[in-house]
Amino acid sequence: MAEQKHILMVAVQKPVEALRMASGLTLLDDAVAIAVWGRLPQGPEAAEQMEALEFADVPVAELDPGTDALAALARQIMDNDVVYCV
Repeated sequence: MAEQKHILMVAVQKPVEALRMASGLTLLDDAVAIAVWGRLPQGPEAAEQMEALEFADVPVAELDPGTDALAALARQIMDNDVVYCV
């Protein structure tokens, strides 16, 4: 059996698509986390994906670009085995 990987999904330009992709990644036996650059969009599409991610206990962090968000994102990237930017 393969060792569990830690996957980070960084939502930058298409946050709802990143949430959808992260939901799909929960089907693996790997740990998934999401970092959103800025605020999550509102609406039914995002709410549907967030419901699935909450059910799977996937942590979602909103990174405020006005603060030290770049350093926080760099730390998260270094702590994960695989990083997707969408």
